[in-house]
Amino acid sequence: MARSMGRSMGRWMGRWRIRSWAGAVTWPTLRWVVMAPGDHPETAEATGGGSGPGSAAPSHWVRWHESYEDPASPLSLRLRLVQSMVRDVLDSVPPEHPGPIRIVSLCAGQGRDVIDVVSTHPRGSDVSALLVELDPELAPSARDRAAAAGVADQVRIVEGDASLCRWYQDSVPADLVLVCGVFGNISRSDLTRTIQALPGFCWMGSEVIWTRHRRPPDATPFVRAQFADAGFEEVAFEAPDGYVLAVGRHRLVAEPPAGAFDPEAKLFDFVGDGALPA
Repeated sequence: MARSMGRSMGRWMGRWRIRSWAGAVTWPTLRWVVMAPGDHPETAEATGGGSGPGSAAPSHWVRWHESYEDPASPLSLRLRLVQSMVRDVLDSVPPEHPGPIRIVSLCAGQGRDVIDVVSTHPRGSDVSALLVELDPELAPSARDRAAAAGVADQVRIVEGDASLCRWYQDSVPADLVLVCGVFGNISRSDLTRTIQALPGFCWMGSEVIWTRHRRPPDATPFVRAQFADAGFEEVAFEAPDGYVLAVGRHRLVAEPPAGAFDPEAKLFDFVGDGALPA
């Protein structure tokens, strides 16, 4: 459900706290993706998990994406929320929009949030999308998915470090930027740096869709405030009851400053391991 920007972090966190009879603060059990054996660094060696030269096992992140195959999984719910927002953005693009509808996706994974929408949307043929993904198994998987869906000409997948702005130089300003699965895997300072850089990826009126988990301490109020500081207005914020996932949608309402996009910039260091939703 959408929650207003005005709630303070204290009130938000208070919604989820439960005080036991002994006076200790506990937290309700909320659902997310269960990690595969060997996904935690301390257990990978013992279980033979991980991938590398000579290893036939799928990578950590490939295993993480397997939850998308279960339509009842929290990850699939998050995907449906993101896809719905992508459709809404495409619906809102006026017919007289000049040139292609540009989409950029950072840390795109298998590209399901973009590819599955572009391949079925009436404006799909008008889209020019760039998806950047570092994992050497996920990037080819996204390419195969785009080809199978018939949108390989509309959706380009680059295997590379999505934190490097140089990948996006020829694809911005974009009409839609996706930063999904990122904010829960980077530091607070990098989160701020990334959001402050996003106006350089946009026109005035462009939109950003992002995700972040809400495990204590819930950082989504901080994320939403950073978007406001960067010149964005909130269009939607979905935080389904009983889950720790959240999906936000923001629109840039100020003209990006001149030179806002720096092709030499590095936005973040990806430090998460998927133990928590991103």
